[in-house]
Amino acid sequence: MSRIGNRELKVPENVNVEINENTVTVKGPKGELSYTFDSNLTVKLEDGTITIERANDIKKSREMHGTTNAIIKNMIEGVSNGFSKGLEIIGVGYSFNVKGNTLVVKAGYSHPVEVKIPEGLTVENVSNTEINVKGISKELVGEFSANVRKIRKPEPYKGKGIRYKGEYIRRKEGKKASK
Repeated sequence: MSRIGNRELKVPENVNVEINENTVTVKGPKGELSYTFDSNLTVKLEDGTITIERANDIKKSREMHGTTNAIIKNMIEGVSNGFSKGLEIIGVGYSFNVKGNTLVVKAGYSHPVEVKIPEGLTVENVSNTEINVKGISKELVGEFSANVRKIRKPEPYKGKGIRYKGEYIRRKEGKKASK
């Protein structure tokens, strides 16, 4: 029994939810998102609460039950409040720079790495070494942040690289001199 799938979702007053066949569309003050769910599931909207039920107990519908509930919850949260993820870069000469719809990352390579910012996201410079990625889609914000982090992952000896704000990097001890 999926506890997440059986969870009832409350719809805020400033959010409008429409269900057409296998598609859920959520509109709010920040924007609009839609999701096509599995045909073995039924999504019901009654009195400002959303419930998701599955037609049968096959593995695919059990898997998608909780996933669909979580995605719809994130859509409601995204169109009402939005999502944000902070990144910081540590290292001598390492920096972020936003130019139009591209993010220029200097991360110790012979050339600066340019990353195109997807539509629906905004990237703002907090400083030379910190950026905030904001958007209404949790999936898009997380994916873009992970791709930027992949440019130069934090290394365990000195801690240099790109990391999420507040991320703890477990440090290793370097080589010791022989006795």
